[in-house]
Amino acid sequence: MTAQKGKDLLLKVDTDGAGDFTTVAGLRARSLAFNAATVDVTDQESAAQWRELLDGAGIKTARITGSGIFKDAESDETLRGYFFAGTIRDWQVIVPDFGTVEGAFQITSLEYGGRHDGEVNFELGLDSAGALSFAADA
Repeated sequence: MTAQKGKDLLLKVDTDGAGDFTTVAGLRARSLAFNAATVDVTDQESAAQWRELLDGAGIKTARITGSGIFKDAESDETLRGYFFAGTIRDWQVIVPDFGTVEGAFQITSLEYGGRHDGEVNFELGLDSAGALSFAADA
């Protein structure tokens, strides 16, 4: 993958539950992180007491973070409503020239801030709530 513009990394949410994805407005920064917990199966017979891991075991998680400004009241209300209701929705992260990650996420943090001489901004964090799919760009 060659260098890409950060603004081309998109975060979209299925706002109606019918598979119609809408870009989350006003994001200035966003990231996607994958994690995998391991299962340690080391015992007294492990070679030279080196740690051994169980293949294919553990918990896989993904976390999406984003920050920016709300461009309209609708996107603000949507995210705020999902947070307070604990709503789990399908989200998409589109990484240009790489592919699209899609799956269920829940908003686990929503922060608002601002300076006296600037705009109100927000930060949000989403944690995966099920299996994710990946579709590579063709």
